[in-house]
Amino acid sequence: MTVYIDPPTWPGHGRLWSHLVSDVSYGELQLFADGLGVPRRAFERDHYDLPAHRYADAVAAGAVEVGSRELVRLLRESGLRRPKGLVRRGLS
Repeated sequence: MTVYIDPPTWPGHGRLWSHLVSDVSYGELQLFADGLGVPRRAFERDHYDLPAHRYADAVAAGAVEVGSRELVRLLRESGLRRPKGLVRRGLS
């Protein structure tokens, strides 16, 4: 199982956020997030949003640190990327 995380550089709601993704499946990502206690509401299309204060927890649990561009590349190459505004049938 490989889950990736980018640095917490994305602002929102008065915090900085990281993105947590899998390059294998959404199921793998969900299992990892569940293990960290990340609420399902933090899942957005193809990734989990993780606040900066949880970054070290994700890395300690085995998430591989990558840059944001590398994270998007991995997600695209896996076929799991779901850009905003794109609706794909059969996916929830």
